[in-house]
Order: sequence, then C-alpha cells, then structure tokens
Amino acid sequence: MTVQIIGAGLAGCEAAWQAARLGARVILYEMKPAKMTPAHSYRGFAELVCSNSLRSADITSGVGLLKEELSRMGSLIMEAAKVTSVPAGGAMAVDRTAFSDYITNKIYAHPSIQVVEEEILKIPEDGITIIATGPLTSDTLAGEIAELVGNRRLSFYDAAAPIVDFSTIDMNKAFFASRYGKGTPDYINCPMNKDEYIAFYKALISAEEAQLHDFEQGEKLKVFEGCMPVEVMARRGEDTLRFGPLKPVGISRPDTEEKYYAVVQLRRENREGTMYNLVGFQTHLTFPEQRRVFSMIPGLENAAFLRYGVMHRNTFLNSPELLCPDYSMRERENLFFAGQMTGVEGYVESAASGFVAGLCAAQRGLGVIEKEPFPRTTMIGAMAHYVSEGGAAAFQPMNANFGIIQSPPEKIRGGKKIRYAFYADRALGEIANIIDKGFFDI
Repeated sequence: MTVQIIGAGLAGCEAAWQAARLGARVILYEMKPAKMTPAHSYRGFAELVCSNSLRSADITSGVGLLKEELSRMGSLIMEAAKVTSVPAGGAMAVDRTAFSDYITNKIYAHPSIQVVEEEILKIPEDGITIIATGPLTSDTLAGEIAELVGNRRLSFYDAAAPIVDFSTIDMNKAFFASRYGKGTPDYINCPMNKDEYIAFYKALISAEEAQLHDFEQGEKLKVFEGCMPVEVMARRGEDTLRFGPLKPVGISRPDTEEKYYAVVQLRRENREGTMYNLVGFQTHLTFPEQRRVFSMIPGLENAAFLRYGVMHRNTFLNSPELLCPDYSMRERENLFFAGQMTGVEGYVESAASGFVAGLCAAQRGLGVIEKEPFPRTTMIGAMAHYVSEGGAAAFQPMNANFGIIQSPPEKIRGGKKIRYAFYADRALGEIANIIDKGFFDI
C-alpha cells in the first residue's frame, strides 16, 4: 500500500507521518529547494512563513483544544512544537528553524517515508494521493486542480469579515430586525447615534493595517477591486459607510421604532446561530486593531472574536461542494486534500487536516472507509465537518473555534468560560475513547 503526498508543509508532513504510522509506504514530493515559492526561504520542511506562534495553549480556546487533541493522538507537528518551544506567555511559540529541522529530520529518518525532491505538475491518476501544497500552490498544479474541479474553481484570494460568538453580543443594545420589516428578522443590528459613529469612524480610518508580505505586493489591488476593505471605504468620506454597509435606512428597533444615525448588521454564519459575521467588514487591519476598533460598536464591547477579518492571497477550494469529512474528494475517493487549500486557517488547523487525511488515506489503502472518523464534538472533527459542510453563508476559510463545535442538547449556563470548559472536557473524553478503541492500531 502506497500513499503519495504532494507538499512537505505542516499538513503534508503530518499526513506522511500518520499514513506511515498505519503501515503505508509514503512517497513525499517536495519541490524545495530546487524551486522556492515567493514566501519560502528555508530548505527545511514545515517552514513557518509568518509568525512563529501556534497561538493559545489554553484548552478552553479553540486552537488550544485542537493542539491538545493532536498531542494526545500522536501528532508529529505537536511533538516538534513541544521540543522546540520558546517562552511566549499563554501561547505556544517555537524556534522556527529548530522546528523545521526537527520535522525534516524525523521525516527523512522514517523507514517507510521516501522523500522525492521534485515539482509535481500533474495530479497522479492512479493510487492514493494527498495534495497538500498550501496557499501558494504553483501555477501549473493550481491550473490542474482548477481543471479537475470544473466550475467549482479555486479562490485565489481570501477576503472575509470578522466573526463573533453570538453569546457574547450584548442584546440589550443590539436587536434582531429586517430592513423595512420585510421577511424574517434574521439580522442582528447594532445601532449608533451620531457621536458613536463619528468616534468609530475616526478610529477606523486611523487604525493600523497589517503589513503586506513581499509576495503579496502588487497583487493586493486585485482583492481591493472586488472586495474593498471597510477602512479603505471609510477614507473616501465621513458618510461613505452610512450609504454603504452601515446604512440605517429602514431599520428601527421593533419595540420602540427608534431611528438611528448608522447601523452595523451581523449575519448568521452557521445553521446553529452560534456565530455571526459583521456584514461588509472585510478588512486588512491588524488583529489587535480589529478588536480595539470593532469593540467600539454598541453591543460588541465584550464580543469574543472567533475569527478576525482577513484579506490576503490564499488559494482554497470551495470544499463543501468537493470534499468529505475525511478530506477526500466526493467524486474521486482516492484523492485527498490537506492544509490551507481545504479552507482551514492557521498552522495547527493545517496540521490537523493533514492528520485526518493521512490516517484516512492509509485506511483507504487497507480497505477501510471511514468518511467521518472524528465526531463534531471534537475540535478536529468540527473542523472537518465545517470544511465538508460549510455554514449558512458563502464558504470562507475558518480557524478552530467553539462556534463550529457541536452544541449539547441542553443549554450550558454559567457563561462562556464554563461552556468552553465543558466543550474541552467532552472533546478530550471522545479522543480518549477513540484511542482506547484502537483507531491508530495497524
């Protein structure tokens, strides 16, 4: 049984490790160092091209829980992170060179993994294959993938608005209503008077924007033409937002009929109604600035941001139309995808997708077909479910957060911390059961 893996980033290396763990012979293709992407400079595998932080280590955060799940199940990426960690307060950060070297050496030393330094230009037609080439997939292979998926093409830029946890919105200030009272009141409305709007506007137009990567220079305008950042729109004039995404016309509080100077609307992001996105708030502000400025919106003062807005180059699939929860293609079950291309966002999330794809690809070779190996009550399973099912809105990349995990039948009282602790305890119990049942046994 052989599994071919294209790409030796975090997802590809994790997939290779897990497939080999289950007894597969793995051929791992990596075009570095002969050919580098504009974002990569180090010849080692699993290169961290942005921050060296793997974010929160607290299991009552989405990514913290995901890290703990992966650690308990034998993740190579998490093993490397622990060995090469550097002090970072409540976060997990690594020495990026040592981290890459550790993973590279482990991969090369594994007797069942063969590394081939070669750029793959065509998708293999035979055998079991995992494509884990990342957000900067080479043009030739990206063209192959686009042709494979037909009209369900790749998206080459990621423009997404922030998402907040519904339970943390102050509904004493915000309210449900539809414009002119038409249809059902599906939108949450955060009203502003003139003073509140002017203060928000001034903070927005002066906020710090995220720094562009060298490989994004000159390409960013392509994003802006089709999806203008809210801060850029605001700089066109004080009232521009009031005639755009913050238009107050036709919106009033149902119980008082009070009118407002501006209104921020939030739209449901998932079917369960646990997550809401800020309509029209695609942004290139830094994450701390997003928290500072957007928390000035009435009702969002204490909102928990499940995902910040992003605008950057990111090749990703419309995965809910294409992939199963094991990251295999619906129409070609021996072809898997892993990493950011699937619509997961972040280092740990990419590794988690590779973890699932590698295990399931090896199982496929053994004749075992488990389309949904991890339940939605785990973070790793919730991520896979989101990728394969999406939400109520148009599909956009997502990181690990408690908004996508399956809610219990009965509401948990006591606030966000108690609820998240419940989710974490439940998820780790599920992981323990999976391990006890011999899921990782050959």
